[in-house]
Amino acid sequence: MKPVQAMNLIRGQWYESASGKRFESFNPADTREIIGTAPHSGASDVDAAVRAAREAYPMWRRMSRIKRGELIDNLAQLIKRDLNALSELVTRECGKPINEGRADVVEALHMAQYVAGMARMPHGEIIDSEIAEKDSYILRKPKGVVACITPWNFPIAIPLWTILPSLLEGNTVVFKPSEDTPICGHALAELFVEAGFPPGVFNVVHGPGEDAGDPLIHHPEVDVVVFTGSYAVGRYIIEECAKQHKFAAVEMGGKNAVIVLDDANMDIAVHAAILSAFKTSGQRCVSSNRIIVHEKIEPEFTERFVEIAKQLKIGNGLHEDTFMGPLINEQGLQKYFYHNQKAIEEGAEVLLSGGRLDEGDLQYGYFVAPFVYRMRHRSDSFALKEEAFSPHVAIIPVSDIDEAIYVYNDTKYGLAMAVITEDYRKWRYIRDNCEFGVGYVNLPSIGAEVHLPFGGVKGSGNGHPSAAALFDAVTHKVAFTVNHSTEIKMAQGLSAKVK
Repeated sequence: MKPVQAMNLIRGQWYESASGKRFESFNPADTREIIGTAPHSGASDVDAAVRAAREAYPMWRRMSRIKRGELIDNLAQLIKRDLNALSELVTRECGKPINEGRADVVEALHMAQYVAGMARMPHGEIIDSEIAEKDSYILRKPKGVVACITPWNFPIAIPLWTILPSLLEGNTVVFKPSEDTPICGHALAELFVEAGFPPGVFNVVHGPGEDAGDPLIHHPEVDVVVFTGSYAVGRYIIEECAKQHKFAAVEMGGKNAVIVLDDANMDIAVHAAILSAFKTSGQRCVSSNRIIVHEKIEPEFTERFVEIAKQLKIGNGLHEDTFMGPLINEQGLQKYFYHNQKAIEEGAEVLLSGGRLDEGDLQYGYFVAPFVYRMRHRSDSFALKEEAFSPHVAIIPVSDIDEAIYVYNDTKYGLAMAVITEDYRKWRYIRDNCEFGVGYVNLPSIGAEVHLPFGGVKGSGNGHPSAAALFDAVTHKVAFTVNHSTEIKMAQGLSAKVK
């Protein structure tokens, strides 16, 4: 296919970067294929996009909420029309199998449908006052210009988790897609234009984080930064926004786990663990690098888990029977090797040695095999506590449910977990004592739905989840009280007399 020439979108017009420089986006399954090129934007491009958003803000916030929702519905219809083409693009640009590429686009469609529907739902409250003659209201007002910085692994879905709630509430947006998937970002931008969003309401700047993302979070006309990505970058954004008295909503990484208790249905346990560990080649923020298993059933679980992991079909995601595609890039590959080596140095019992796959056409991509090891928990372990973002999996035996909880919590992260048990008392105990933002029972640790909040605690977020919960992050709650009496009466028995 002919490479796509992505452009920045500013005030409804397509622009090159001010420098004229461009960067390439490759297919991680076959780096001989250039998916396209995109502008290498800098501070001046960011400034133009933010100013466009600021200028469009008064008009957009005054537009009927229903009308804003209708434009989002227009977008939903276009995503549905282009579902197959977008799915293939996702797979070609970020490498994940076509079934996952399709699910990414369907999730984006669901988000657009959900947000469009929210336009006609109540979005405020009426509260009784202490004074009978008063009515009190709680309203939500937009915050202004929202910067949306999103990752490569869900290049269609996650952008709409952040962009659409922001737009429905009357904010304008500057969107910076991942530099690993700029062509997916450009495809979304084309749909926003076709859907009829007014110029300046939705703007796009492409480029690396240090050149485009950093000026965006520091721009004085940006009111909110919404970010999904690594712990290091998310923490930096929180700190920099705090210096500017600027609001940030961040969703960062995780060292997630599947907890398999001694009464678990073994078929469900193994299946859930395989999906949690190896879907998207372990490159989801909710992927589980740890499988915490009761020692009574650990030998049987491990034998079955390893046997299935050996048989996973690894290859180009455009083949329908592929289970695991490539890692995203050379940096991802090196991180995988580094985490594997650290596990070996820390005394892990290696069960599957993993490694790079380079036979035939696999040599042109970043393909690796699962690395699986068994290891008792150690609080000083790098391998057991740091996010690997690859098919790197530890099986950790534990003696009881309390040790399972301790092991799960003993990281700086708190994003996702799953527990496999037939006992409702046990899963309730796990739910109440594990530190997480997204939890499952008898399911994998993956599989978020858009009408639920998505975010974590501790080092996985800052208490402002994405998707359905983002509405609160991009609005101010405002109290508004009306007096219907011909005299002033105060609450708390406060006197209104002036003489």
